[in-house]
Amino acid sequence: MSVDVLSGTLRALSFLTLFQAAGIALFFALCEQELPNTQVALRRVGSGAALIAGAFLIAQCLLEAGRMSGEFGAVLDPTLQGIVMRSAAGVTLSWRLLGLLLIVAGLRRGGAGGTVAGLVGAVMLLAAFTLVGHTSTAQLRWLLSPVLLAHLFAVTFWFGALLPLYLVSSREPVKTAGRIVATFSARAVWLVPGLLLAGLLLATVLLPNLAALRTPYGELLIVKVIGFSLTMPLAALNRWRFGPALGRGDLDAGRRFRSAVALEFALLATILCVTAVMTTFYSPESPG
Repeated sequence: MSVDVLSGTLRALSFLTLFQAAGIALFFALCEQELPNTQVALRRVGSGAALIAGAFLIAQCLLEAGRMSGEFGAVLDPTLQGIVMRSAAGVTLSWRLLGLLLIVAGLRRGGAGGTVAGLVGAVMLLAAFTLVGHTSTAQLRWLLSPVLLAHLFAVTFWFGALLPLYLVSSREPVKTAGRIVATFSARAVWLVPGLLLAGLLLATVLLPNLAALRTPYGELLIVKVIGFSLTMPLAALNRWRFGPALGRGDLDAGRRFRSAVALEFALLATILCVTAVMTTFYSPESPG
């Protein structure tokens, strides 16, 4: 395995775990008081995901020295590591680790103070994405950075809530689960269109022309759009059919709801992994 492939793999794994941790923090801010049977499990999952994400992020950052030279041995070069740590990558790592620590502290503490800590941690974690990458060097950074942040917030809220919703639908009373699903859906129905619009705006500004859609970056972007499109019918089923049926006490609706959520989770996880590959290996301006 090359340094680049390992770095891309670690990036994908860090995306999955950090968005899960931040998403659980947002989920707790939304309905912490209604989770008597799932609260402990979700705190453990969120804290574990945050700690694992931190390990992946550190490992990936250390590998940047290897990517600079093309050899694994460069990871042990203090000069190259010093360059990495003084760069935007080092600053971004600091923000992300602090954000993850705040999420862990918030989930373990609970209450209003824990909720605030978790929210601040999630904001720091997501804001760190604006410090590196294509939007950080674009001429319209003043526009793209807030759009990217809004895009990431929607992704976090959606992806990060799927595992909690799965557990809630299986562990909480059906009417309680239905009420929580309805509360989430009422927020998500506004965020999903925003996610799409923000993504389209970012693609429109970053891609130099339509021909860029035939580059590896553009092709992966198309894969992301297709994956997103496949999640929409599942989200609609949960919003308009399975969720309301769960709220009416339909036990069989819970099974169907969980099946749809599991597939939705798999699709969004795939989209995040595709994003990791895009941002590790390709650029909107290059042929790849």
